[in-house]
Amino acid sequence: MAWQLLRVASFAAHLKALATGIEAREANVFRAVLRTPGEGDELLAAQGIRPARYDVVVLIRTASVEAALALRETAVYKEIAETLRAAARRTHEIVASNAGRLGDVDHSQNHCFLFNYFYADDRETLLKVWEYTAGWFQAKTALPNSALMQPLKGESADYGLVNHASWPSWRTFLPSLIFRPTFRSFVLANFKANGIAAQPIIYRRV
Repeated sequence: MAWQLLRVASFAAHLKALATGIEAREANVFRAVLRTPGEGDELLAAQGIRPARYDVVVLIRTASVEAALALRETAVYKEIAETLRAAARRTHEIVASNAGRLGDVDHSQNHCFLFNYFYADDRETLLKVWEYTAGWFQAKTALPNSALMQPLKGESADYGLVNHASWPSWRTFLPSLIFRPTFRSFVLANFKANGIAAQPIIYRRV
């Protein structure tokens, strides 16, 4: 296991070096450190969707959707994509627009970063339930920011939304996810009642 973690960290560092050549507002590489409680494994299985188990994320922020689509055709982007495909069992690549936000995500080096991969048959319900439950995270985990990425039409539909957020430290949010009963009775219960699969993974920036 230690060898595998070292290998992932080394690979993520290599991707970071490649990403420095991207002309965009921001390009960051993250490696997974913790999978937190989620909901909807049975729903994913019924729909034939493989769970999110992504050890590395490359997140590129552009000034517009058009700029993101153009970036996909550049040599440096293609090199990063090919590097990922060659090394990984599975990759997931999308261009997404911003469907909602609680503020720009703080990408300070020492923060803890969330990528939560959501699926629902009804994307409109998914957005409404995210908005409804976001208040819990603000109140109970002091969530300072969040950006909701919605894949463009024609992109992979495995996840209707990917929520990205950050906290300054573990103690800000992790105890609430483990010990607060309302996380399960309110947040996860709302996801289950509305047919939503949520797969949250915590990452560190490389």
